[in-house]
Amino acid sequence: MSKCRVLVAYSSKHGATAGIAERIGEVLRRSGVEADVLSAERVRDLTPYGAVVLGSGVYAGNWLKGAASLLTTNEAALATRPVWLFSDGPTGEGDPSELMKGWRFPQALQPVADRIKPRSIAFFHGVIDPATLGFGERLIVKAIKAPTGDYRDWAAIEAWAGEIAAACA
Repeated sequence: MSKCRVLVAYSSKHGATAGIAERIGEVLRRSGVEADVLSAERVRDLTPYGAVVLGSGVYAGNWLKGAASLLTTNEAALATRPVWLFSDGPTGEGDPSELMKGWRFPQALQPVADRIKPRSIAFFHGVIDPATLGFGERLIVKAIKAPTGDYRDWAAIEAWAGEIAAACA
């Protein structure tokens, strides 16, 4: 059994980030690490967890409210344990950060991340499924010519989760 129980918390608007969080949890559990996967909005207490993985979908360069709130309101607790942060969002081929013109993490949350000192901050491709979007979102996707489809790189996600598992084994 692992030396730490890991919380994998996420905020997901249309399910893509939830899918990434679930896959991270699966990789951790396959590696013998006890892991709970919960939406950030459902997290009430970090006490049972020796480590935290926190992620969010990215909209207009920002994290969703649930993940951002979990990060900021639990800064002191997060600073006392290993933390890994991830974002997902861009679609299309190529490096996610290059597609987002150098963006890697929400600027408004960077000071909190700097104080927490996460082990790693990952940035993954996301999904745009027009069937799940509202009218306004579809207009934005069309206006910016964002590629639609599932661009999540499962090999990269699983490799990152494997690094977390190794650190918690």
